[in-house]
Amino acid sequence: MKRTKRAFGFLAMMVLIASLVACGGKTSNDSADSGSDSPKNSDGTEKQAKISLFQSKVEIAEALEKLANKYKEETGNEIEVWGSAGDAYMTQLQAKLAAKEGPTIFSVASGAETEKFKSYYYDMSNEDYVKNIAPHMALEADGKIVGVPTGVEGFGLVYNKSLVDPKDVTDLASFTKTMESMKAKGINGLSLSQEAYFLVGHILNTPFALQADPQAFIEKLNKGEVKMADTKEFQEFAKFMEVIKKDSVNPMEVTYDTQMGDFATGKTAMVHQGNWSYGMLADYDNLDIGMMPLPIAGNNKLSVDIPGGWVINNGAKPEEIKAANVFLNWLYTSETGKNAIVKEFKFIPAMTNIEADGLDPLSQAVFEATKSGQTIPWAMNHFPEGIIVNDLTPVTADFFLNANMTGEQYLKNLDAAWAKAAK
Repeated sequence: MKRTKRAFGFLAMMVLIASLVACGGKTSNDSADSGSDSPKNSDGTEKQAKISLFQSKVEIAEALEKLANKYKEETGNEIEVWGSAGDAYMTQLQAKLAAKEGPTIFSVASGAETEKFKSYYYDMSNEDYVKNIAPHMALEADGKIVGVPTGVEGFGLVYNKSLVDPKDVTDLASFTKTMESMKAKGINGLSLSQEAYFLVGHILNTPFALQADPQAFIEKLNKGEVKMADTKEFQEFAKFMEVIKKDSVNPMEVTYDTQMGDFATGKTAMVHQGNWSYGMLADYDNLDIGMMPLPIAGNNKLSVDIPGGWVINNGAKPEEIKAANVFLNWLYTSETGKNAIVKEFKFIPAMTNIEADGLDPLSQAVFEATKSGQTIPWAMNHFPEGIIVNDLTPVTADFFLNANMTGEQYLKNLDAAWAKAAK
């Protein structure tokens, strides 16, 4: 009887184990079946969740709508492009994010705007498509890649090749010699214009960008811990400004239109401008131009940065975040997506895997510098809000209007204006 009970107990145990194994196998198979039964597109790829995209550039709104249609045609996946809000974009974006009704993908400008919304960003650092971002061009926050750049813009010394050789403008001494030579020939060597960014905003970027850590330097300047007047790159910047003041047409008498018109007709040899200025020059067929660095303190790089980038909302559903990554990978690696960036959006690519044929000469110079990493950043994006227009421009105008003001005094006045604005 004891042997019978023992045998029965053993048999019961084996039945239980078999049952458990069977249950385990069934669960596993069910999981696999679930995966195989997930929605598929016509090409056999996994159907992605529908996502939304919100961005601020009105000029690409129509092209984005067309791209969304092509994306659906090619992949079967849907992306809804929310109407661009223009000047109201920031207000609407902030309201939507705060209400947890934000878009899956949205655009932010680099600098202060990136910092403002950083709590909403998905960390893209491990996504495949970010590996193609050009050196120094990723949108970053707290050491993580949080945005893929829409494109790049850049500025420097735009020059007329028939009048200036870049080999003759490599430092303060050669710049001075070139300016004096042009003046002797009755040509304006370098033209600035009276508008805030074209007068001081862009050209002042270079000494800031040449600091070991531009953002940290700006923070110290805000706190009064450093001064431009005590920093060598700014001291040389002031000397460049003295040469411009002495040997060129007073920029307070020059508008942007006049500046570019005189450059196009050979009255001016160089302008401190960006790739955007080509639109003013495109109709002049015989004009051979290029862009070279502003050689303050031996600088040999163009000022290039991203106007902004695409970020993914970390508050979106997991399946939407996955779908957003699938879309961005398609945008930056498919032929359709890459063609749209260059041909439809007309952006200078910020990606090493995108070629750009047929760029104008200024955009080509910026593109080549971007790919090679021969760039300095737009440190000006980290300036206190409004300081260029409200504080630095009046001081710079005074420098050009006051014949007796030295570069050294100009720097001290810039420091004083900065200290007042940063309070």
